[in-house]
Amino acid sequence: MEERPGDDRPQLPPPSLWPVGFAVGIVCLLVGLVVSWPAAAVGAGLTLVFGFLWARDVTSGTSSVPAEPAHEGEAAVPEPEPGERFPRNKFLEGATLGLGAAIGGLVTVPALGFAVAPAFLHQHTHNVDLGPIADFTEGQFMVATFLVDPAAGEVSRRTAYVRNNGLLQNLPSFTILSNRCAHLGCPVQPNGPVFQAKEKIQKTGDGLEVRLIPTLPAGGFGCPCHGGQYDTEGNRVAGPPVRALDRYEYSIRNGRLWLGKTYSVGNVKGQGANAQIAKYPLAGPGEHVDGLESWLYPVDPPHG
Repeated sequence: MEERPGDDRPQLPPPSLWPVGFAVGIVCLLVGLVVSWPAAAVGAGLTLVFGFLWARDVTSGTSSVPAEPAHEGEAAVPEPEPGERFPRNKFLEGATLGLGAAIGGLVTVPALGFAVAPAFLHQHTHNVDLGPIADFTEGQFMVATFLVDPAAGEVSRRTAYVRNNGLLQNLPSFTILSNRCAHLGCPVQPNGPVFQAKEKIQKTGDGLEVRLIPTLPAGGFGCPCHGGQYDTEGNRVAGPPVRALDRYEYSIRNGRLWLGKTYSVGNVKGQGANAQIAKYPLAGPGEHVDGLESWLYPVDPPHG
């Protein structure tokens, strides 16, 4: 029904695109919490911008198309009295939106917290004593098997390929490669002889066993599952892996070699003690760690 000058009904704002943008921002934010932090940041930005614009329109009663004043045109809506600058329906609409947002936050945030937070809390780096550095002949790889978490038992047994690179600036240098293939996580094997007869079982200070077996991977390392191939520095040279083999941090304490946390590697330039390593936080098998592809993977929780 056409409005007449005598009507005292408040003018409602025309349809707006701000709620659509706000909804898109919320979706991007929730998806980003699963996929990646940059995507979550974009979603949060969209939510704030469109939420502000939407709230401004709702509370001010204005829109991108100015309303025609009462003294112009036909059947114009009379200007509100001074006491009607903020009509009750606007207050109720804003209060409803605010209450809905508060309820949505109270329902969503705890659920997301319980689902996501445990993976990021109570994580710690395991330190493993591999024994005296004298057990590692300079220039030779050793296959080392050990437990990263004795309390967890055999499920925490790992294998690493350890090479003594000699001294670098008067300090011992080691190359310690994880045997986890960067494709799907299968155990890679040396492309060369493994001298089982020379196996040495080392007792660590806490009574655990570390097994050391010399190997000669002249052809690098290979994955028996899908044919991934790596050189002796862990660089991917063939097959489906997307990056180099992961490596272990290490330290020397009282003449003994200790393993620290694992980290991922994009590529390695050079060899041995002079190698230049493109180091990244530990990523899952099949995940790129550099380039645009690295933005397409979920956020990995911290782990040692």
